[in-house]
Amino acid sequence: VSPHNTKNYKYELINNKCELIKVSSAFFLRFLVRKLADGTELRGMIVETEAYLGGEDAASHSSGRKQTARNVAMFMKPGTMYVYQIYGIYFCMNVSSQGEGAAVLLRSLEPLQGLDTMRQLRSVRKKGNQKSCKDQGLCNGPSKLCQALDIDKSFDRRDLATDCEAWMEPGPSVITEEAIVSTARIGIGYAGEWAKKPLRFYIHGNRCVSVVDKLAQQNTRNFQGRHSILIC
Repeated sequence: VSPHNTKNYKYELINNKCELIKVSSAFFLRFLVRKLADGTELRGMIVETEAYLGGEDAASHSSGRKQTARNVAMFMKPGTMYVYQIYGIYFCMNVSSQGEGAAVLLRSLEPLQGLDTMRQLRSVRKKGNQKSCKDQGLCNGPSKLCQALDIDKSFDRRDLATDCEAWMEPGPSVITEEAIVSTARIGIGYAGEWAKKPLRFYIHGNRCVSVVDKLAQQNTRNFQGRHSILIC
C-alpha cells in the first residue's frame, strides 16, 4: 500500500488460516516499492511467497503462539513488516496478518525499476564474488530481495500502509489459480510434518522464482483441492 496513493488502495489481509493461504498468493503481481534516501525508487513484482500460520505451524517463528522481542511484529496489526536476520548477516522480510502470529514471507520479486541500483546493492554485500548479477537473479530469494532493496532490521515493526520508504502498489492484472504453483517451503526440515505442507507459492514459468518444483507444477490445477484437505 503506497502512502502516496490517492485512491487509498488496500491489499487483502487475513483473519484465519485458510485466508492466509489465499492472501499468500494474492500478493502476486503486486509491486513492492522501496524509496531510498536520495529519492531513487526501486520496484519489483512479487512472484513467490511462503505462508507461516503461527500456532501449531512448527516452522513459524510464532509457533506455540509464543511472542518474543524478535517476533513481536507477527502479532501486530495486519500489514506490519516483520524483518529478521539469519546467519547473523542476511535479512528476510515478512508481512504480518491478523491472527495468532501469522505472516507471509516475501520470497522473490521480478525486478522492474532501479535494476542498476539493485545490482550495486547486491554487489556491496557479496563477499569474494564481484560477478554482476543477472536481472532474474537480483531478487530471487528472501535475502537477495532484502539486499537488492536495502531492507534491514530498521524496517521491522513498520507499517506498509503508511511507511514512506517501503510500500505496496497494485499490479497490472489479476492472476488465475491455474498459474500458481503450491509446494513445500524451503529450509524448514526441522519442522516435522509441517515441512511437507504446500505453503510455498509461486507463479508458474516466472524466471525469477528461487526454486522450481517440477512435480508440483504438474499438479497446479489441483492445488486448491490439496489445500482444503491438508490445511483448512
